[in-house]
Amino acid sequence: MSEPIIVVGAGPVGLTAALELARRGVPVRILDRLAEPTTESRAILVHARSLELFERLGLAEQVEAAGVRTTAMELHSAGEVLARVELDLVDSVFPYSVTIAQTETERILTEALAGHGVTVERGVELTGLTQDDGGVRAVLTHADGHEETATTGWLVGADGGHSRTRHLAGSALRGSFTGEKFLMGDVDAEHDLDPHTMYTYFTAHDGPLMVFPMVGERLRLIAQIPTEEQREASLEWLERVVDERAERPIRISRARWLTTFEVHHAQVPQYRVGRVLLAGDAAHVHSPAGGQGMNTGIQDAHNLGWKLALVSRGEAGPGLLDSYHAERHPVGEQVIRFAHALIKAGTLANPVAQKLRNKGMQALTALAPVRQAMADRTEETSVAYQDSPITVPGRGSGEHLRDAGPALRAALAGERDHVLLTVAPKGTAPQPVAGIPARQVLIGADDAAVTGYDAVLPDPDGHAATRYRLPHGGRLLVRPDGYLAAVAGLDEDGPLHAYQSLLRG
Repeated sequence: MSEPIIVVGAGPVGLTAALELARRGVPVRILDRLAEPTTESRAILVHARSLELFERLGLAEQVEAAGVRTTAMELHSAGEVLARVELDLVDSVFPYSVTIAQTETERILTEALAGHGVTVERGVELTGLTQDDGGVRAVLTHADGHEETATTGWLVGADGGHSRTRHLAGSALRGSFTGEKFLMGDVDAEHDLDPHTMYTYFTAHDGPLMVFPMVGERLRLIAQIPTEEQREASLEWLERVVDERAERPIRISRARWLTTFEVHHAQVPQYRVGRVLLAGDAAHVHSPAGGQGMNTGIQDAHNLGWKLALVSRGEAGPGLLDSYHAERHPVGEQVIRFAHALIKAGTLANPVAQKLRNKGMQALTALAPVRQAMADRTEETSVAYQDSPITVPGRGSGEHLRDAGPALRAALAGERDHVLLTVAPKGTAPQPVAGIPARQVLIGADDAAVTGYDAVLPDPDGHAATRYRLPHGGRLLVRPDGYLAAVAGLDEDGPLHAYQSLLRG
């Protein structure tokens, strides 16, 4: 562990990966070819599951303070509301998204990383890479032209859709390369839109218009345009598109940033290529529909970070990193399918097909389970790892830990490692489990003086037992990313030790 792990790319994904390593005491270098942080506000939505992650990092309050809560999404067409989905349907302590400029997200993460003594090395580009069973040799070209050869045990590629890391590692995106093109603007505007709702307008024109209210008068506008369109982005063009597609007046007073961009729906076949790990857009690309690209990448980095820390410290076998691909690749696939379906639904050209789509959406979203599924998918709270090679089969294993009140949230705040929760039935105080390298928390014991636990929390109404579906008590082994690794009864520790064996490989 003497040589720092190298993270290439200092966007939200790379910053999260570096922070996950640094806060666990793992030496890390983070590099970016840009001489200065970008001023372009690209991804702007931080969804519920990512906010839960940021709470573990102690950053959720800062993210909320720099953005605005988005509590609903609406789909419109032909002057009708096809669907309104309230995001508070999700089972999360953050039943909403936060709409925040990516520049602010990066600032918050960069400052947190600096708190661990790590700064971004700017003007440094990865230009060469070789690897073997012993490590990685990376050729780094600095802004002044000099080359450095750095050795490292592991290298993380978080350098975006045109990833140099991906290319040098011998990987490539696979998928649909017909492409989708968008006109995007960050603007100040007058409007009467609900500032806490994100809007999608399906139109008879060249594609949907997506509108995201931000802090103050700021709006993010994204409009699909024909793939053959070659014009440079302009305010006049954006105003015309908005006038055509938005169903309520939006009067743009100032453009902060205008651009066009093209995206594909594609993914690498393997997130791990030997000792190189790919995350975020370096591993998967898709349209901005649903606003899930950055969130999926941040969660990639969180999933990878704690595993890479254990492996680099010699506390887990290298095989643990295979579970990164096994868990996150299917998530990337699902996000790509979801984004593709939204765009396909919004680009129907036939008027009859449009009417059928509208009526079908209205009928479907009138059903509570459909609205629930849409909210869960948007907020990524339905992500689970039941089929992971490191999940011990059992009721609830692989799910994300449900919230059971402020006392437990406080006990888990800032947690870096595994936690073993013991839920006690009324009137009992089970003994802690020996030989499990995890912080142990007892919930629900009548006798707060019970010994052997790192924390003892009351549960007088049995709320935790109900939330965890353990009416007779039980034990929950919680991973550092908040997912359940194993669930066991009070009189068994086999599943807990089985998980430890899986970590060791």
